[in-house]
Amino acid sequence: MQDRIRLVLIYGSVREERFCDQVVAWAREQIEQRSEFELSLVDPAVIFRQPGEAQELAERRHQSLQQLLRADAFLIVTPEYNHGYPAALKQFIDEVPASWDARPVGFVSYGGVSGGLRAVEQLRQVLAELHAMTVRSSVCFTNAWEQFDEQGQLSEPRHANSALAHTLVQLNWWAQTLRAGRERVPYERIRG
Repeated sequence: MQDRIRLVLIYGSVREERFCDQVVAWAREQIEQRSEFELSLVDPAVIFRQPGEAQELAERRHQSLQQLLRADAFLIVTPEYNHGYPAALKQFIDEVPASWDARPVGFVSYGGVSGGLRAVEQLRQVLAELHAMTVRSSVCFTNAWEQFDEQGQLSEPRHANSALAHTLVQLNWWAQTLRAGRERVPYERIRG
């Protein structure tokens, strides 16, 4: 049997008291119910916002970036701020460009009326330049703060759970396919 897909769930916001925590917790709970994924979480806030000595910060950064390099697939949870995705997410994506090579990326977005879709469309362009393969399906929470209750639970989870399940099916398929391709021909040879 093929190894499980190493899926990295990435926090897209580093703001204090961020809504992203609720959305990530929901996605994590859904993913952990599936057997095809080995899940790890990467939170850029541990690099960009949490205090620490230089050595400690360097170690946190190194650990996070190593998780990216080992990944077979990514799921980015991103807010939309002022019609775009957060600057800290861009900085984080750019830290290790090779980690995105020939790997699939899915999205869970949230925001106001657009539900973060403008942020996702911008991320698709950036990730294409980094040789990543973004999947078509995604999850979008419009007016997200109205969809989660005070305990951080989705009020009506059926549609979101279904959308995430479909996104995960696509991520799994692409991750298996692209991993097999990278094993046959290392992507560095054709990257250009």
